[in-house]
Amino acid sequence: MSKLVLLRHGQSLFNLEGRFTGWLDIDLSERGRAEAGEAGWLMKSSGLSFDIAFASVLKRAIRTLWIVLDEMDQMWIPALPCWRLNERFYGDLQGKSKQETEKRYGMAQVQIWRRSFLERPPAVDEEDDRNPGLDARYRDVLDSLLPRTESLQDTQERVLPFWRALIAPELEKGKNVLVVSHGNTIRALVKHLENISDLEIEKVEIATARPLVYELDDQMRLVGRHYLGGVQACGKNGK
Repeated sequence: MSKLVLLRHGQSLFNLEGRFTGWLDIDLSERGRAEAGEAGWLMKSSGLSFDIAFASVLKRAIRTLWIVLDEMDQMWIPALPCWRLNERFYGDLQGKSKQETEKRYGMAQVQIWRRSFLERPPAVDEEDDRNPGLDARYRDVLDSLLPRTESLQDTQERVLPFWRALIAPELEKGKNVLVVSHGNTIRALVKHLENISDLEIEKVEIATARPLVYELDDQMRLVGRHYLGGVQACGKNGK
């Protein structure tokens, strides 16, 4: 029996300010750091330990991972970052106030962009500073793989090759795996793991820094799931 824990990073500075973040490299707020420490304490207190961890290449996820592993006294385990675990790329919305975006486009349209599985927000231009092709951390990634906007479906298609190539094989070996990532990236993984429909995924919420624990048998079948810390689970079953 292996365990997979999906953990959204703690509150970021843009979460606090009500801005779209996406691939912008925004750090944790003070509350976010405290949330990460609490998540580590919860996992340690519940008897969890890990053999390997994965994170995105964005500092809010990496810092959450560092704080968690420090709290658990497990900073020695392999911890591998990858761009495929980055947040959904929100295109031209990135960095903008959610309130101001709603005033410009209307609340209904913004809600579709945020929750729909298929809809993409407006893209960034090639010359835009937010274009990941201009960021040194992605210099070894084929330009054709780097988004200028993404739907949740696009995010899932980006994440699943990494799931199949690196995460699932560790679970198949019976290892416990921690994945520290972002709200929409985790939604994409939850959709895959629980076979949630395109419509039902719109209702799925991922709380900041609350460990979501999956138990898998040796055939990679899901046999249990729960949140730590008294938060209700966020998948289609709501339990």
